[in-house]
Amino acid sequence: MTPEAVLDEFRSAGALLEGHFILSSGLHSPVFLQKMFVFQDPARTERVCRALAHRIRETYGPVDYVVSPAIGGIVPGYETARHLGCKAIFVERENGMFALRRGFVIPEGARVVMVEDIVTTGLSSRECLAALREHPGDILGAACLIDRSGGKADLGVPLVSLIQLDIPAYPADALPPELAALPAIKPGSRNITT
Repeated sequence: MTPEAVLDEFRSAGALLEGHFILSSGLHSPVFLQKMFVFQDPARTERVCRALAHRIRETYGPVDYVVSPAIGGIVPGYETARHLGCKAIFVERENGMFALRRGFVIPEGARVVMVEDIVTTGLSSRECLAALREHPGDILGAACLIDRSGGKADLGVPLVSLIQLDIPAYPADALPPELAALPAIKPGSRNITT
């Protein structure tokens, strides 16, 4: 799948939004990728995750486990794992930190790839990877549908994506005037508590 085809999937799903958004990272941006509009369509999700699985297989070889951060990474993690023919598990917050729960385990020697939906700063990905380092599997690297950092996010492991975009994101105290003039919307899920 070409980068333009990935963007077309987001556009045609109505998932490429423009305005003033507060991202999960706390940064502000004129563009928001509402991936849940993509994930509500199983056929569209299957197409992008099949392409991501192909990219993962080319880069990392065989994979035993795909691990994703809850909430946003669960759907692409599961569907990507389905195409890789491996298990899909996820980390979720426990006392503010990501951890494997629900009896999930990663056995020694298991080949693990962390799969995320969209990477901006890489914070959620780094937190997920830190939780995985508490287990004996071998972390091969990470993968995401869209790297909106333009390749600048440092996860501490290799990152493959279907597309790299360099979408501007600003701290709240450094907004350009045209963005500051718009009301801010916070559509992300990072601060959801369960």
